[in-house]
Amino acid sequence: MTIVHNDRGRSRRRRCRSLAPALGQLVKRRLSRRQLLVGAGSSIAATAFAPRFSQAVTATQSSSLGFEEIRLQRTEGEVLAKGYQSEVIVAWGDPLFENAEPFNPAAQTAETALSQFGVNNDFTVFLPFDDEADPTHGLLFVNHEYPNPHLMWPGLSEETAGHEMTLEQLGTTMASVGCSVVEIRRMGRSWTVDRSSSYNRRISMSTPITLSGPAAGTPELITTKDPTGRTVFGTVSNCNGGVTPWGTVLTCEEGAGWIFAGDYQNTPNPELLRRYYYDDKNNDEYGWGRVDERFQLEREPNEPNRFEWVVEIDPFDPDSTPVKRTALGRFAHEGASTVLAPDGRLVVYLGDDWEFEYCYRFVSSRRVNTEDRDANKDLLDDGILSVARFEEDGKVRWLPLVFGQGPLTPDNGFYSQADILINTRRAADLLEATPMDSPEGFAPHPQTGDIYVALTSNSDRVEPNAANPRPSNRFGHLLELSPPPTESGPNHAASVFTWEVFALCGDPSNPDHEAAFHPETSRYGWFTDPDNIGFDPTGRLWVCTDGVQPSGHDALYVMDVQGPGRAMPRLFYCPPAGAECCSPTFSADGRTLFLAIQHPGEGVATLDETPTRWPDFVYSHPPRPAVIAITRIDGDIIGT
Repeated sequence: MTIVHNDRGRSRRRRCRSLAPALGQLVKRRLSRRQLLVGAGSSIAATAFAPRFSQAVTATQSSSLGFEEIRLQRTEGEVLAKGYQSEVIVAWGDPLFENAEPFNPAAQTAETALSQFGVNNDFTVFLPFDDEADPTHGLLFVNHEYPNPHLMWPGLSEETAGHEMTLEQLGTTMASVGCSVVEIRRMGRSWTVDRSSSYNRRISMSTPITLSGPAAGTPELITTKDPTGRTVFGTVSNCNGGVTPWGTVLTCEEGAGWIFAGDYQNTPNPELLRRYYYDDKNNDEYGWGRVDERFQLEREPNEPNRFEWVVEIDPFDPDSTPVKRTALGRFAHEGASTVLAPDGRLVVYLGDDWEFEYCYRFVSSRRVNTEDRDANKDLLDDGILSVARFEEDGKVRWLPLVFGQGPLTPDNGFYSQADILINTRRAADLLEATPMDSPEGFAPHPQTGDIYVALTSNSDRVEPNAANPRPSNRFGHLLELSPPPTESGPNHAASVFTWEVFALCGDPSNPDHEAAFHPETSRYGWFTDPDNIGFDPTGRLWVCTDGVQPSGHDALYVMDVQGPGRAMPRLFYCPPAGAECCSPTFSADGRTLFLAIQHPGEGVATLDETPTRWPDFVYSHPPRPAVIAITRIDGDIIGT
């Protein structure tokens, strides 16, 4: 997700480059050759696509989707496709342990929060137990991205909550972010939480986390309280993530500037902080600098360097220490989607979720050991991180970020691989990677191996480039990346892929949007601002939106990526007012869709103004973020 509060009180530093030909030429060249898209009334579509597309698509049997599409609605509750039902599995404040206190909004403390489900859940994954044939019993791992103090307690305002909160409230917000692990099981048609489970766990801003990989122990990671530069407390801005083949979770830190107070210019390396969007308006938005001096820039100028990493957590070992894997680079990580290369090495796809930032890929040096889980313990500490350059001829080149190669030398301020990983963005700048329109989720297709990329938006773009073909891109788009095929499957470790524009988001009936979806897309099916994306077991792409324009309400859509219904989305689910739905993930049998409902009621200045009290609908309770399970009433497979 793109954290809206990152824009409050400070501006992002954006770079515009003069790169590419005119918009019409770019789109005509790079919109999918497999299936040219039509935006009704769009000047781009009318001149470039309509004739060729009409020869390839018929008007019958276009979609594999069998549900009746809903209309986009902003209500107190949820809106689901006909024949479906949802239930709350676990919500903010629900106890995770048998002896934990039940949720009491008037008596929240840091101590109680550490034994309860956290706030503003984002990445969600269900991990069934390997030793059972039952796909309905396992662990639910969930990220908790950031707090909304003004929606957690009455009497606080959105703009000034960081200065208004009591010390107890400050501690509670720090305890409410991070991650949760909870054992769940489907009993009949309902999912239940096992509070007696030894696997249940909370990870917060007080959890010790190991720093590993090439940057660990370097001077830029050393602080007063950690002279080794190898242990940091907490993880924050946990947005999306991924799962490794050996069953650990990769949780991603998407920015950290909002937790720090002070003037970045009064630090030893202000240019590094500037490149990570610190500026003179950074003002301790959540007040944490009031209770912990490590969040004061001028006291601990290296503390920011200890965030914005990918964190590996083993949910099946509740006593294990989480690890920040520095080999995967430091930037605003949105997700970490994993696949295996034909030779058995692990490939991780990573996006830097800011305007004009980049797409990355990590390839491990060693092969994954599929027989011995423990043998993969440090596999993510050694490998090559690359950044993507999208070219007009349909190729994407992965440019290695390796010390001593090309401009990544002492002449340009890089003295080690650690320097590159701590300041990954500047290294990518020097390699002239392609600046993107807020790269969000990456999703590998479960059958073809093609990679789909969500670009949420970039209204500040002036000059388009091949992979970001619209100036002032308010609506976002989707790309499709194809690794070269081999006899053993797609080669995700190859240095060159091919790519296409899969869809240009917006209203196809509005020529000003210059949108492009399947020509049979309904007036309810089109969307903007794609964010989290994921595939169901049958290979259909599910898209959660974030910050939708112009409706102002987010939702969940689904579409085929192959066949006659390719790029024809349908609207499936609307969350409560002010909420964003995140991280669509499925049980292995395809009969349950897990979905995170984040920040219900957001978009108002105070709790009294919130448009919903979902899911309790009790005035004494604030709206509560939650994870829901969506199933078909008849128990059949979702979407068919």
